[in-house]
Amino acid sequence: MKPVLSLLFKTGKKKPTLEESVISIQQGNQKLQNELIAQYKPFVAKTVSSVCKRYIDDKDDEFSIGLIAFNEAIEKYSSEKGNSLLSFAELIIKRKVIDYIRKEARNAKNVKMDLQEGEEHESSQSMIEAELSIDEFNRQLEQEQRREEILHFKGRLKSFGLSFSDLLEHSPKHFDARQNAIRVAYTLVTHQELKEMLFQKKQLPVKQLEKLVDVSRKTVERNRKYIIAMVIIITGDYVYLKDYLKGVLHS
Repeated sequence: MKPVLSLLFKTGKKKPTLEESVISIQQGNQKLQNELIAQYKPFVAKTVSSVCKRYIDDKDDEFSIGLIAFNEAIEKYSSEKGNSLLSFAELIIKRKVIDYIRKEARNAKNVKMDLQEGEEHESSQSMIEAELSIDEFNRQLEQEQRREEILHFKGRLKSFGLSFSDLLEHSPKHFDARQNAIRVAYTLVTHQELKEMLFQKKQLPVKQLEKLVDVSRKTVERNRKYIIAMVIIITGDYVYLKDYLKGVLHS
């Protein structure tokens, strides 16, 4: 009878979610941190391989870069950074690996040019071709990084019930109105209570926000979806999307 009762009334502890484990790690659980990193090595290898377009294992330098990035994601993760630790970690890993590849490409370019300068028979044409190929490689890496940011941003929008088509439809039509909406977003981010309210309830705290900004409640409500999107960008790890915000504000 006892085994049956134990099955009906389980008293064992519920296994913590990945995000709950991260909170424990951030509070100083080093043992759990090492276990988590070891457990997710296949995830890191797969993510790095998708950037390098080839199989990556623990003997590759890129894999080490990916592990360091995964550890950084664990230490920096919060509910504001993404839907899950893994989506946030994927963004960080790919960015760090791309930065590493770009740096290695620059170094290779400098070495090649130094060798060519020391060889009188080497034509300047080959130097130009080498430089152009490196530049094209860097452009491709940058496009990949932009694409990853947009995909991650799309996932964050979805968690708020928003899509790119929503943003296109509800973005302020006039440039000044977009600037004002972005300033409202920055105001919300500087008030921790309102920021937590937004990320927990997935709704813009319009009533509380209108007391802090110079625009009407009606205007805040009308631009609600756009403001939420801007808050996601401001609080996220988006290099290129944040450049867009700077461009709008400083134009």
